This record gives sequence, structure tokens and C-alpha cells, in this order.
Amino acid sequence: MAWIWITLAFALIAHFVLRALLWKTRSKKRLPPGPRGFPILGNLPWLGQNPHHDLHKLAQNYGPLMYLRLGFVPTIVISSPEVAEQFLKTHDLVFASRPPNEASKHISYEQRSLAFAPYGPYWRNIRKMCTLELLSNAKVNSFKSMRREEVGLFVSFLKDASHNHTAIDLSAKISSLSADMSCRMVFGKKYMDKEFDERGFKAVIQEGMVLAAIPNIGDYVPYLASFDLQGLTKRMKAVSKVFDAFFEKIIDEHLKSKKEEGESKDFVDVMLGFMGSNEGEYHIDRPHIKAVILDMLSGSMDTSATAIEWAIAELIKHPNAMRKLQDELERAVGLNRAVEESDVEGLDYLDMVIKETMRLHPVAPLLLPHEATEDCTVNGFHIPRKSRVIVNVWSIGRDPKVWTTHDPKEFVPKRFLGSSVDVKGRDFQLLPFGAGRRGCPGMQLGLTVVRFVLAQLVHCFDWDLPGGMLPSELDMTEEFGLTTPRAKHLVVTPRYRLHE
Repeated sequence: MAWIWITLAFALIAHFVLRALLWKTRSKKRLPPGPRGFPILGNLPWLGQNPHHDLHKLAQNYGPLMYLRLGFVPTIVISSPEVAEQFLKTHDLVFASRPPNEASKHISYEQRSLAFAPYGPYWRNIRKMCTLELLSNAKVNSFKSMRREEVGLFVSFLKDASHNHTAIDLSAKISSLSADMSCRMVFGKKYMDKEFDERGFKAVIQEGMVLAAIPNIGDYVPYLASFDLQGLTKRMKAVSKVFDAFFEKIIDEHLKSKKEEGESKDFVDVMLGFMGSNEGEYHIDRPHIKAVILDMLSGSMDTSATAIEWAIAELIKHPNAMRKLQDELERAVGLNRAVEESDVEGLDYLDMVIKETMRLHPVAPLLLPHEATEDCTVNGFHIPRKSRVIVNVWSIGRDPKVWTTHDPKEFVPKRFLGSSVDVKGRDFQLLPFGAGRRGCPGMQLGLTVVRFVLAQLVHCFDWDLPGGMLPSELDMTEEFGLTTPRAKHLVVTPRYRLHE
């Protein structure tokens, strides 16, 4: 206990020394506006259970370009399309890196992953490999028959539940579907939940997402990191241990059944081909492979499932929107067969529903943090080197100055009628996948899965809520993390509506 007080004393002294130095700098250079903070912790106490909500409220007072001091870390919060464009396009190169933190250290193999690696040659090489081997349009299309097979099994399960009038946990089933598709793309086959961990894929990955997003005192007051005052590091190490054991098993399986020249290879086979070779600028070993496997698995699984879950929940909550989408699908497909992937191209209302879902419920409400690699001036304000940059896309999606045709807090897909705004990072009022160099490389895969699965759920079934619950009574509470799913699972009874 004495060591804690000694460390706190040193931290306090260091804080005041640092603050004195910063004060001199601040008097010469104009920082963005922001609230005054507490000693040592700065503005950390302002962040509660849902930091994206708290930052949104602060931005109402201090503006869309806001300065916070989180512990000893200068932090810039962006809450408007115009400012986001400055950081993610105009000065993209300056802000293309990622800050180190406890989560990337313990869960993401010391920042070896595509998501958390600092900007530089290693990140560029890994991104190129992931894009070519899993995320390119050609690769996404090559998995079309697999998606059709897995979604067909999913629909068959729901059809049986419909005949038996059985209520099902749709959130869990969507997660299982997404996990199965992700495993087949990355590992070449499906794995049962119990082969991963007794809690299952979704539960462990979601815990990792939550732990990586919770404001960690150790990230912002480094002197306190070793004390793990919130218990987060202990939990991160436990999650990492589960991931590591599973990925070791995957790698060993692939090494034992090494593919011969000309045989079809999955993503792990391709990565193992780089291991131990002297090709390229970097030596790739097991920690690199495991970090990237985790990226591909969590990125393709958790994000798509969360987006589908929010979209179907909003449609159930808004029966008129559900009916419009069903009408569009009936005109395009009819009621004598299920939807094919090729059917969803050009379905305008389906695209509007997905855009509106991603506006109102961005899968990653704060994206991943960026870091300034050098001093920069944006909109006349000084942005110090090593500043952490947070883009609050949740706040941007609710800005009444941006979304003027309808209440931005309401789910209204027709707000996109006749609009050219899309989700691909060119329109900064809608950034579910980010933008610039660190924009999500899996966007095409994600959109393909979300469109296809959502179209099936809407076209094949009507949905009843349990216990006579009205659609307006559906709980839409969020659970914050790197991704933000529904806090309560969506339990519904399907009613099959096709004439097969």
C-alpha cells in the first residue's frame, strides 16, 4: 500500500511539472476549447458508461473541435463533418497512426495487428496482404457460395422455429451465423463455440471489444498502469490467454496439414507462407499471424453481426419501414423463392435502411483512436504531437445542423431519398467505416454480408415480439465497446411468409 501512495506522490509532482511546461506552451499556442480538468486525472471523470454520449454533450458546449486532457494525454475530440474532413483527409498523413495502449499491448500482441499497428511500412505491408488475400472484391466474391450455404442453413433454422411458433434469440443466431462465415473465410472451416471457449466466440470477442474501449487510467496516467486500479489489465490478460490458446491450435492444425502447391489455401495458409521467410521488409512470426487472425475474425464477425442486429431491431420497431422494405423485395424477387446475393444490387430502400442504421447506430461510435505524429494546425488551433484524436461518428450522425430533413434522433430511412451520401468515407457526415488511410479495409465484405443477411430476414419472415410487446416498447439500449451492440438480446418469434 505504501508504494501506491509513493507513486501517487510522484505522479502528482510530475503532473504539476508537466502542467507548468504545458502552460508555457499553451500561452504561445492556441489549443482548441475544452473544459478544465482535475489534477492528474484531467477530464477522465467526465467519461461514464457511454463515453460517446458524454463527449457529445461536452461538444454542445465547447464545439466540434474540442480539447480534453485525459490524465497526461492531450486529446482532441471531433464532432462535425467539416472538422472530420480536416483530420481524415486534409491532414490524413499526420493523423494516420495509432496510439499505444494497454489493450493493444495485451490483446493485440503489442500493436502487431492491422487495426492497432502504428502507421508505417509494417502496417502498409500487412494491410496490402489482408486486402489481397481476404478483403478484395475478387476474394469477397469468391466466398459467395459459402455465404449462400450458411445463410441457407440459418433460414432453415428460422423456418423450423416458425412452424413450431418458437421464440428465438435472434441476436445469438445472427452472431453464430457471422462467426461461422468468418471462420470459413479465415480458417477454412467452422469451429464449434466450445472449441474456442465455453463462453463462445461472441462472448469472448465482445468482452475484448469492451475492455479495449473502456477509458483505462493506466493509458492516461502511465505511473498508475502497473497497479491496474480498474482491474482491466487482469481481464485483458485472461481474454488474451483464451485467444492465444485457440490461435495456437489453429496454426498447429494448418502446419500439420500443410497445403501442397496448387491446393486451395485459406487465409491462415497464406500467412503461414510468410512465416520464417526472408521476403519483404519484416520477419513474420507467430505473434504477427495471431494478431492479424484476431483482426480478421473480430473485424468480420462482430461488426457485421452488430449492424444486422440493429437494422432488424429498428425495422421491427418501425413496421412501416419494414413493410416498405418487404414491398421492395417482393417486387424484385417475388414470394416464391428466397433472396440471392445478386438480387440486392440496386435495391434503393434496402440501401437507405442500412445507411440509416449506420447513421443512428454506428458499429464503432468513436472509431479507433488516431495519434498525431507531429505538431499540426487545424482550423487555426494547435494540435500537439502525440495528441490522441477521437472521431465521434455517433455525435456526427445526430447533428441537427447536418441532418435537417427529419429529427436526427429518429429512424427515418427516407431521409436518404435522392441523396448521394454514402458510407464509403467520401461523405464525412456518415463515417461508419472511417475514412482516409485508416478507413476500414473490410468495408466491401461488411456491406455484402449485411445486405444479404438483412434482406433474407426481412423477405422470408415477419417477426412477433414476446408477451404481446408493442414495437414501440422494444428496448434499444446500447452496450458500449469498440463496437456497440444492443445491451439486451433481441428475442422474437419468426413467421415464414414465402410461398415455397
